[in-house]
Amino acid sequence: MIKKPITINLSTGLEARPVAQLVQVASQFNSEIYVEIGQKRVNAKSIMGMMTLGLDAGEEITLSANGEDEEAAMNSIEQYLSNQ
Repeated sequence: MIKKPITINLSTGLEARPVAQLVQVASQFNSEIYVEIGQKRVNAKSIMGMMTLGLDAGEEITLSANGEDEEAAMNSIEQYLSNQ
């Protein structure tokens, strides 16, 4: 299992369309992937769960991945959140 703090650099934050794209990125991997902020921990493959977080640009989350492709998953999600 790997964990990493990541700052959301999407100009709009995680609204409906960026959340859907993030879920698509996460769903490509077999690993369990979670997004944590404060006391909330949500499956990154769950669009409804991700929408409940209401994340804004500049917020820092903790991303965790556990599984055979955890490093690739972590890199892809970090790239998505950083390069928009």
